[in-house]
Amino acid sequence: MPDDTPPFNQPDDPTLDVGLETAEGVVRRWVVVRHATVWRPPTDVFEQEGRLIVVVEIAGMHHSDFNVMLQGQRLIISGIRQRATSRDCAYHQLEIPYGEFRAEVSLPWPVLRDAVTASYRDGFLRVELPHAPAQKIQIVTLDEDESNASQAEALPEEQTYDQTTQ
Repeated sequence: MPDDTPPFNQPDDPTLDVGLETAEGVVRRWVVVRHATVWRPPTDVFEQEGRLIVVVEIAGMHHSDFNVMLQGQRLIISGIRQRATSRDCAYHQLEIPYGEFRAEVSLPWPVLRDAVTASYRDGFLRVELPHAPAQKIQIVTLDEDESNASQAEALPEEQTYDQTTQ
């Protein structure tokens, strides 16, 4: 005969079927869902006018609730969305994730770190990352005769070597 007891103390199972028998003999059942992992909010990434724009859909937050970090070529957005309802209620449906979240975006190019901006409005966090200008290195081509002459000028006189004096 199979065991009908609920699967308590099983950390790998995120759901737990719980039953409650009332005084009238009515059994109410619901499912308890535990989110032990960090969840990822929907994220859009697009390029516009020389900047990368990242939009994260994350309602129910305040602008100060976000951590926005640049680590090398990665943008990391994280935070914790708190549940607004009380703990003593019986849920009938749970689809909105709460708790710790994290969104990571690999950046395709270097960005101007000092010009990065973030704003939160109507449930969307928008981060704008301006493209850093390419570094320009000036390369000068010298003729071999000019190169030898400039090297001789660079040495102090007492270090110049004259083959005729030997």
